[in-house]
Amino acid sequence: MLGQAIGDLLPLALGVAISPIPIIAVILMLFSQRARANSAMFLLGWIVGVAGGMVVLLIVANTQDLSQSNGQPDDSVSTIKLVLGLLLIAAAHRQWRNRPKEGETPELPKYLQAIDTLSPVKALGLGVILSAVNPKNLMMIIAGALVISQADLSDSDTIIAVLVFVLIAISTVAVPVILYNVMGTRARPMLDSMRSWLAANNATVMAVLLLVIGVVLIGKAIAPIID
Repeated sequence: MLGQAIGDLLPLALGVAISPIPIIAVILMLFSQRARANSAMFLLGWIVGVAGGMVVLLIVANTQDLSQSNGQPDDSVSTIKLVLGLLLIAAAHRQWRNRPKEGETPELPKYLQAIDTLSPVKALGLGVILSAVNPKNLMMIIAGALVISQADLSDSDTIIAVLVFVLIAISTVAVPVILYNVMGTRARPMLDSMRSWLAANNATVMAVLLLVIGVVLIGKAIAPIID
């Protein structure tokens, strides 16, 4: 059951990991005067947001009997997955519709312009907000908590599943921080190229990502009906 649970968690964890705006934010912090302190605190906030959100939602999910019976998921789980899938597809449509036209400079959140002025404490808070409070990430974490709760794992297997989810979800924010701390200023050209590409393709990346995961969740929701 652990293997199946991790397999179901992978696309959801990748959904959190592939978040262009937080990656851009941490790269900009690495170009600021407080590069190491702010980026480390932002990464810590990202970890706290993802892990804390997963633990809280998993505790809530475990208060309900969501484990599979006769190989079939609880109806409430299927309903929640269906709703989440539809919301993600709606968000994908909105991202695609609002993507910048050819030759148009993409607009990024205004708070990214104030990255240089952030204190380490504010960088920590921004990491928490962009991870757990972000609607897209929150939907992924909710779906992940449902997967783990529904799998009815042992305590040790539950910890492993949560760790796998968190490690994958934080990986893309952690990589720029690790690169900078290992390579120093030599990593800047690589990071700047990454930042430019993500800024230009943010809407398209998010639209495709949300569409794929939305379809996967809807498929998981309706599979018991088809069977």
